[in-house]
Amino acid sequence: MDVQNKKKIINDPVYGFINIPNEELFDIVQSSFVQRLRRIKQLGLSNLVYPGAEHSRFSHSLGAMHLMVQALEVLRQKGVEITESEYNGALIAILLHDVGHSPFSHCLEHFFFDCSHEDLSYLFMQKLAVSETARQIFAGTYPKQFLHQLVSSQVDTDRLDYLTRDSFFTGVSEGVIGTERILKMFNVWGGELMVDEKGVYSIEKFIISRRLMYWQVYLHKTAVAAEEMLRAALERAKELTRGGVRLFASPQLEYFLRSEVQTSHFEEDEECINHFLNLNDSDILCALGVWQHSEDAVLSALAGGFVNRRLFKADIFEGNVSGEALDDCREQVAAQLHIPLEATRYFVRRRFVSKEMYSANAEGIKVQMPDGAIADVSDVSHIVRGEAVTKEEGRTYVFHPEWKQ
Repeated sequence: MDVQNKKKIINDPVYGFINIPNEELFDIVQSSFVQRLRRIKQLGLSNLVYPGAEHSRFSHSLGAMHLMVQALEVLRQKGVEITESEYNGALIAILLHDVGHSPFSHCLEHFFFDCSHEDLSYLFMQKLAVSETARQIFAGTYPKQFLHQLVSSQVDTDRLDYLTRDSFFTGVSEGVIGTERILKMFNVWGGELMVDEKGVYSIEKFIISRRLMYWQVYLHKTAVAAEEMLRAALERAKELTRGGVRLFASPQLEYFLRSEVQTSHFEEDEECINHFLNLNDSDILCALGVWQHSEDAVLSALAGGFVNRRLFKADIFEGNVSGEALDDCREQVAAQLHIPLEATRYFVRRRFVSKEMYSANAEGIKVQMPDGAIADVSDVSHIVRGEAVTKEEGRTYVFHPEWKQ
């Protein structure tokens, strides 16, 4: 291919034009590992609540890479030494930070592998034979820690992009943050990423926006109910398949329906990895469309409810929910659906969700004061120090089939 053809400019709806900086990054973008992200929704099932949320992990990865370019240029302008190898390594690390995601992103994170998507991303970086510098930056083992912090920390280019991008596509304006100003406020001291003191207000808005986006979008009760219904349908399909029932499924989905959750040494199993790399949202959606007509009443009800958006009703509780209350609910559902009590585990489900929006620990957001002193952002901002941000919030969701029509 002509080298000139690799200098691509991509028109992004959020930032305008995004440049792919060099040939190596272009080749990585063109790899099947990254192209697969076009077929995985960034927000999982949030499009069932916010119809515009159809954007992909691919566009998010490009956007995060774009912000990384800007962050590195800001730091260089401030006199921070960043070699070409480090510059390129940081861009590769952020571009590939999500390649390990399962279909529908976080929704099915542990359905196929008993590890995080970051672990899979690191494995795929090895398979792509990217530089050792890129792998170390991603893993946090590179000596210049600020490069890893730009990839993964409490204020990184990943979070800056997904808040901006998800706000744009959902139409939830509460997620709008001052991305450009935050990037301009980045600095480095003692090898650590810092924010200049005059950027504290922008950091406050960033943390508050993140809290609002989590409870209004990422953990919206209807989206979480859809996730639980999808998991239940796949669990039932797996149980039937492993019991000898032949269900419609793509080869890659059928492989995982027949298999145990991969827990160890999966990186050595080429067949397993290849099936995962061929798996995306469309495999699941196509199967659900067929399963809604299954002879199995449980699978049919779950798949049909999901496909036609007759989702579980979600009740939210601040504390825990007693086992007796759940047992009563299961008995009612068994009678309503004419199914055995044992099968109600697919229809009455409990999920506890907790989130801490900011943690003032060793890896917190550091602020460089005008006199050169370093402080945690919670020490200089009463808003960040407030309980609503630093206290871990927990909610219990109870799902049951009073389906919306």
